[in-house]
Amino acid sequence: MNALKTWAAPHRAAVEAALGGLFHDAWPAPFGAMCRYPLLTGGKRIRPLFAFAAYEAVSGTPDDRDGAMAAALAVELIHTYSLVHDDLPCMDDDDERRGKPTVHIEYGENNAVLVGDALLTEAFRVLARASAPAAEVRLRLVEELSAASGYLGMIGGQARDVGVGGPVTEADDLIGLHDRKTGQLIRSAGRMGALCGGADESQLAALTDYAEAVGLAFQLADDLLDLDEDTDEPSFPKLLGVEATRERCAALSARAQAAVAGFERAEPLRMLARYTIERTI
Repeated sequence: MNALKTWAAPHRAAVEAALGGLFHDAWPAPFGAMCRYPLLTGGKRIRPLFAFAAYEAVSGTPDDRDGAMAAALAVELIHTYSLVHDDLPCMDDDDERRGKPTVHIEYGENNAVLVGDALLTEAFRVLARASAPAAEVRLRLVEELSAASGYLGMIGGQARDVGVGGPVTEADDLIGLHDRKTGQLIRSAGRMGALCGGADESQLAALTDYAEAVGLAFQLADDLLDLDEDTDEPSFPKLLGVEATRERCAALSARAQAAVAGFERAEPLRMLARYTIERTI
């Protein structure tokens, strides 16, 4: 995984710097620090990496990445807002994330709700204000991200996860839940990066297949990593069995690799597909 670390390092550093530059014009002023707090508490920035990797796979000018950066920031803002709200007492009621107090512990529950709201709305302002790509592509990016993060995507998955529609007892239902809760945002990151790079429809279709496979493999791998946790939550190992889950995870990773076989600059995508099941960075 050294090659993946080497490729990812400058992208991560650029994302960290850009995130640190947000919300300095907040009013009232102390609210800016509250908004940056969950953005700067660590994380692997996996979703931004998918955006950059897809961009580079289709772009002839991989160094000109203003649009890809906007897409990367927007998807990370959405992901972080979802974590802030997930941690609230009315949801998962978590006191700590990445070794630090969660936002509602640090700043209070009312402020945590507002921080999540601010991160969510800022994601779309980042896309709208980007210097590249062209306006019609930026409009498509907004559509992509809103669908992936709204009731058709992440929020729909969250609603199912908290019990809307009854208990999850079948593997297909769990796949649908995680496709929306986790997979759609990964899919959106890849598609937005590709659109910023000027992908044609055949390239976009291939990268969509890639991202859908990776998104589900990501959750399967998470469930395998969490085997020792004592929880009543439904999981793929519980519904499919451990070995079947491992086999399906490996098959999805292979499917993702095959989907990008026709791209000359797809090595970062291939490395990220392997990462989804190895988790060593």
